[in-house]
Amino acid sequence: MGTNYGEDTLITKGKGGFKACAFIFALTSLENMGFVANMISLGYYFYSVMHFNSAGSANTLTNFMGSTFLLTLVGGFISDTFLSRFTTALIFGTIEILALVIVTIQAASNSLHADACGKTSCVKGGAAVMLYFSLCLLALGAGGSKGAVPPLGAEQFNQNDPIEAKSLPTYFNWLLLSSTIGSTFGVTFIVYVSTEKAWYKGFLISTVATFVGFIVLIIGKPFYRLQLPGDSPIIRVAQVIVVAFKNKKQSLPENPEELYEINEKERAATEERILHTNQFRWLDKAAIVSKDSEPARWTVCTVTQVEEVKVLVRMLPILGSTIIMNTCLAQLQTFSVQQGYLMDKHLGKFKVPPPSIPVIPLLFMSVLLPVYEYAFVPFARKITKHPSGITQLQRVGVGLVLSALSMAVAAIVEVKRRNQFIKNPLEPISLFWLSFQYGIFGIADMFTLVGLLEFFYKEAPIGMRSLSTAFTWLSFALGYFLSSAFVSIINAVTKRVTPSKQGWLHGEDINNNNLNLFYWFLAILSVLNFGLYLVSASWYKYKSEDHSDKTTHSLLTRPPKELVLTKPEEKNDEDGGEKAKGDHEDAAAATTETDKEKANN
Repeated sequence: MGTNYGEDTLITKGKGGFKACAFIFALTSLENMGFVANMISLGYYFYSVMHFNSAGSANTLTNFMGSTFLLTLVGGFISDTFLSRFTTALIFGTIEILALVIVTIQAASNSLHADACGKTSCVKGGAAVMLYFSLCLLALGAGGSKGAVPPLGAEQFNQNDPIEAKSLPTYFNWLLLSSTIGSTFGVTFIVYVSTEKAWYKGFLISTVATFVGFIVLIIGKPFYRLQLPGDSPIIRVAQVIVVAFKNKKQSLPENPEELYEINEKERAATEERILHTNQFRWLDKAAIVSKDSEPARWTVCTVTQVEEVKVLVRMLPILGSTIIMNTCLAQLQTFSVQQGYLMDKHLGKFKVPPPSIPVIPLLFMSVLLPVYEYAFVPFARKITKHPSGITQLQRVGVGLVLSALSMAVAAIVEVKRRNQFIKNPLEPISLFWLSFQYGIFGIADMFTLVGLLEFFYKEAPIGMRSLSTAFTWLSFALGYFLSSAFVSIINAVTKRVTPSKQGWLHGEDINNNNLNLFYWFLAILSVLNFGLYLVSASWYKYKSEDHSDKTTHSLLTRPPKELVLTKPEEKNDEDGGEKAKGDHEDAAAATTETDKEKANN
């Protein structure tokens, strides 16, 4: 009943490792040039070209980004169940490139733009169909490929090899660094071309960069270890829930060893066995073997299969605790850009496009990631004895604290910006005041994103690693959707309670809004969320810690043939003893022959 992932893994000498990941890093860098540039500037494209109002452009962008990250689950599910991660990435990459081509064509044609109408959305008719179709296609393509590419790189490291397993945290750090380098180019050069030259030129550069990235991925195919898909992770989870419900009236055995598990001969080719834990005991009813029936699908599940579901359930509070942080990220990509257009955009003689301001946290990350990998991790490893320096959940916690601080700084900067603008509109404060909130959040993202990717990949059951890794992006999706909901809810509530009868985020002019109060609301919410995260993280038990009896575990996972082999040292001693005995006899015989020859002489 177990999925044979071990036999499906093609591990050939010279394949895998960082040599294979180099192609994945190149794709990540090239694809993120356009993706992050569009993520930053599309809000202003909706506002200035398609003539959405301020709230409409912000919500359209956050809904698009939320859909993109939500659809990573589709890519993860397909690559776990039907196709290899390499093939899945190529299919969705093709869709992403096609969508970028359509977006470029619409941006290049004035007849496909909208005229200003003063409403939430002014785009109509064929232009509206083309816009929303291209956005849906782009969300599907970009989301699906993001669900397959990170785990494709992670599977280049054999988790059963202690040396390769140590390289996994480094892989995720370098993956983020590759994304950061590409994003830096995107938010500077591509955003500049889009906003200052022509929108279609920026989209065209994004299209070409993404196309080249996937060509590089194809070139690297001979170097990849490709894992074939196994049983559907969704079906495996459904089986546990259905069988546990069927057996709800049965009593659990006092000894968990009486629960059903396949024998070692059947398991010899699989990569792991997850030992029984006492959390969520009601799920154990799925592993009760009926005396009058033979074990079969949908009648009984293995302990390992039940534990897979328990692992996913334990992950959900961690996933939920990171949603607020991504809601904060959405605000920095929407309202902060709008703030930038009302600030002094000059750096000497150079005029900085406001959507390019996120280059500041990206530069922070570009510098800090190598420092973190080569300085902090070795130092922390000596103290904590943990391979990654600090645990994945500790890393996420640091990011959550910094994201709350970022929102508090954003609120303070907005008060300063608005007061100065009201005092003298001709002398606004510098755009680089926004660098404080962006810089802090960039460091937060460095900790949280890599921590989550590594956490969901390492803790996931082997057959669910793509789907589980996509949980990181699911957090982004829910954060963006929650951002849209917050904007609408805050406007509706504050409209009723404020003396002016105007919502905190009403209208198109943010100088008449109370954006600073919205930022404070997010800061306070982030602090409360961190408290809930501390509870969730302390309650979570790492999968590797579930093996309470490590001696038994080592025996259970040892290949059967090793159980009957003589210990190497004993075998060597026996061989050595036989050899010494033979040498002694040969020497004695030779001495006897010599003595005989001397006597004859």
